[in-house]
Amino acid sequence: MNSRWTDVALTAAAPVTWGTTYLVTAELLPPDRPLWAGAIRALPAGLLLLALTRRRPHGRWWGRAAALGALNIGVFFPLLFLAAYRLPGGTAAVLGAAQPLLVAVLTVALLRDRPTRPALVAAVAAPLGVALVVLRPGAGLDPLGVAAGLAGAVAMAAGLVLTRRWGRPPGVGVLAATSWQLVAGGLMIVPVAAAVEGAPPVPDGPALLGYAWLGLAGTALAYVLWFRGAARLPVSRVSVLGALSPLTAATLGWAVLGEALDPVQLAGFAVAVAAMVLAQMPDRPPRPRLGGDADHPAMALVGLPAGGGAVGWWRRRQPARSRRQSSGHASAAIPSGSAPAGSCAAAASGSVNRCAAAGPASYDRSSSHRTSSAVQPRPDRAAISRTSRRPTRVSSS
Repeated sequence: MNSRWTDVALTAAAPVTWGTTYLVTAELLPPDRPLWAGAIRALPAGLLLLALTRRRPHGRWWGRAAALGALNIGVFFPLLFLAAYRLPGGTAAVLGAAQPLLVAVLTVALLRDRPTRPALVAAVAAPLGVALVVLRPGAGLDPLGVAAGLAGAVAMAAGLVLTRRWGRPPGVGVLAATSWQLVAGGLMIVPVAAAVEGAPPVPDGPALLGYAWLGLAGTALAYVLWFRGAARLPVSRVSVLGALSPLTAATLGWAVLGEALDPVQLAGFAVAVAAMVLAQMPDRPPRPRLGGDADHPAMALVGLPAGGGAVGWWRRRQPARSRRQSSGHASAAIPSGSAPAGSCAAAASGSVNRCAAAGPASYDRSSSHRTSSAVQPRPDRAAISRTSRRPTRVSSS
């Protein structure tokens, strides 16, 4: 496995881990305390990473860390829980799966980078596949819940794009940068959780196990891998991987809770997985353009072939007389002394009559004319200056 697919696999582990949140919350955590669950997930994990790295923001990174922490944690978590409370779980998951489309728009607006066609197709197909998996007939659409779900998706998409645009300060690793965001986001959630849900819950044994899993694996490790992928991979590819979160939740519901999966849901799985694979495929190299730099006669001076690509094909289709005329213009355009003797790539390719001042006269096989030896330099003749740009004259006998 090459490094690119290793980065994809490690980044995909983050949404797979987030997909376990639904099962852990339902089975282990105290009920009706989602905001405190978010705060307990983010703040202890951020403080742990901060203690390990012992790096603090400096200068403008205080503001950037606060902004990224708000978008990725502090604003996203409350909006996510509000959407989950007011909407069926499937509807909230579909709104979150729309993140790749939002990332495509923000990539153009903030990064000035146009996503590729496969990335756009994947950005549309992934939410469609998730919708087939999680939506059920008669799912309600509460306006406030829909607004919260879309706003949460926008916040997470903006945080992902800004993470790629700003990067990290010199000498700061991904662990330290992740700790800043988790601490900032967790501190933003604590007053909201206290105002809405009251005092924090007193955890029992199962709750401690659930909080430990969500804090260490679902937050500290998962966000480190997510931000690492955001720094190494195009954001369009990273955002599509977020569809793994609701797909993992549906798989665990089937495997652990005994929930059924009908053929429509299985088809949705196939569509979403195919979209994620399509988004990770490498981009195709651009096709050679007519008149491109690779076909310019000057490329022969640096040892590149002059007859490749579309222009080379066009030249081979021309009559011999046209090729001789074009070859003559090309050889006349190359100043004497601009290439070492005997190493002219243009003469080797047959696209010019001969290399200027390159030794004995040679016979051009593409023409019935022989180059005159009258143009050979005498040993006592001074070399033509490169700065004079005077072309070598070629006469035909």
